[in-house]
Amino acid sequence: MCLDITLIMDKKTEIQSAVFERLISHLQKESSVQNIDMMILSGFCRNCLSRWYQEEAEKMGEEINPDEARNIVYGMPYQEWKEKHQKPATQEQLDQMNARKNK
Repeated sequence: MCLDITLIMDKKTEIQSAVFERLISHLQKESSVQNIDMMILSGFCRNCLSRWYQEEAEKMGEEINPDEARNIVYGMPYQEWKEKHQKPATQEQLDQMNARKNK
């Protein structure tokens, strides 16, 4: 079935919102995926997503602090997520991230 492009454009924001919610849900479930690995592979991580969320909210006149934005992305307080899921970065990971930054 071919969707009418007008329908898609009318629903664009709704679709993008659903995709964002799905991405956030996926990242919350896949807590074994470390932020540093995401940074190495894709150049962004959960912290980036929370910062972007905060920045876009501010553009729309909504005040949201970094902790609130992180709670949305992590699904829990950031400190709690770090204690439960974050592993110390290896030297190899740090080297890879620095190499990516220096490209």
